[in-house]
Amino acid sequence: MIHIKTTPKSVDEVTRALETVVPAHQFGLLHMHDLKITMNDKGVEFAPECRVFEVCNPHHAAAVLKEDIRVNMALPCRISVWEEDGETKVGTLLPTQLLGVFGDSQTLMQTAAEVETTMLAIIEEVI
Repeated sequence: MIHIKTTPKSVDEVTRALETVVPAHQFGLLHMHDLKITMNDKGVEFAPECRVFEVCNPHHAAAVLKEDIRVNMALPCRISVWEEDGETKVGTLLPTQLLGVFGDSQTLMQTAAEVETTMLAIIEEVI
């Protein structure tokens, strides 16, 4: 269910790459949560870089929401970039596994597979 890759690039380098690679795959970069900044701003000491990117293709989102509105709980897709043990990691939850909890609808599984292929391609391009 979890897909993680290690990269020699820094979190900042991967962040910059995501800003161009995500739109090139017809996905929108909706928001970036910088957990280090957010946690520290809330008075919680948090040292590692950790950024969570919300990404979405509205056509895919509309297809799965039309099939099962409950899928809204799993949207948008996320790509995370963080430091761990001196390395930069890039990961995502696999859409086929995630949407599988909503049943075995052919529409959901086909769309999830298409989204997953794109998400994995994005990760490969940025690492």
